[in-house]
Amino acid sequence: MSGVDILQLFAYLLPAVVTGAVAFYFFRLHTNNEEGRRRYLLHKDSQKNSLPIRLQAYERMALFLERITIPSLVVRVAPKTADKTEYENQLIRNIENEFEHNLSQQIYMTDECWNVIKAAKNTTIQVIRKTAMGQQTDSADKLRELLLNESMERNSPSATALSYVKKEISNLW
Repeated sequence: MSGVDILQLFAYLLPAVVTGAVAFYFFRLHTNNEEGRRRYLLHKDSQKNSLPIRLQAYERMALFLERITIPSLVVRVAPKTADKTEYENQLIRNIENEFEHNLSQQIYMTDECWNVIKAAKNTTIQVIRKTAMGQQTDSADKLRELLLNESMERNSPSATALSYVKKEISNLW
């Protein structure tokens, strides 16, 4: 084969190679777009199915946060005796039971939101314990009164957590 024959063969092969490379590029681009579209449709479909469950979890946690606000708690949970320590334990037990009842909801929300809810629960328990330790507290009724007064003076930990939950729900849309 002479140099002219090789040059002629190269002249015939070059357009075929370029056409093949362009076809390969467009085929790969098309398959990537199709894969992305399928992934988007699957995500959209799974979100359509999971969104009601996630919203229900957020609703349950909003209800939990409302139920553990101190005014709601002391109205709903009446003291069985005049003993302040027993009433303190009764309130804390009620909060813990409510929390354990809703423990499974954490799988439907972000870790950050769940941690905010746990912090609100723990802060509410701390407020109850701190108030019960005070010198003025000598009976269950006095503890109730002081808790109600303190809750009116301070921003509720549940209110802060509830606003975070609402913000997170707005991000779902």
